[in-house]
Amino acid sequence: AQFIDAYRVEIGASPIDAREACVRMVLHGPRWVDALVRLRNILVSPFGLKTSGEGAPAPHGLIGLFPVVSETPERLVAGFNDYHLDFRIVVELAGEATSREVTSTTLVRTHNLLGRTYLSLIMPFHKLVVRGMMGRIMEPAR
Repeated sequence: AQFIDAYRVEIGASPIDAREACVRMVLHGPRWVDALVRLRNILVSPFGLKTSGEGAPAPHGLIGLFPVVSETPERLVAGFNDYHLDFRIVVELAGEATSREVTSTTLVRTHNLLGRTYLSLIMPFHKLVVRGMMGRIMEPAR
């Protein structure tokens, strides 16, 4: 991957698994993140970029627009490949029963100039988006 980052939050003794953490991040994220994703989809559709992973291999179903590629209670890998880049999000739980943590890692491999340009354009927003989404893990499911 040409881009890798990770963010971690402490969840104490919360009984959630990796899927539930990912669902809370992706499906119940802040509304401003949903607005950014809608804007992104409008802007990239003329370039033929995917606006979801629907149709991609998803052995464990979809969470939002991300196909789940592999899953255990402690680790979930989701994402898809497009002609400009490959994207993965890895959600992992670690720690003792009373002091657990969730780590969200993003990995991106670009394939061409469009992928590198796209990646450089979203980078200013990425940190804010992931932190906003991670803040939802400790909130009760809606």
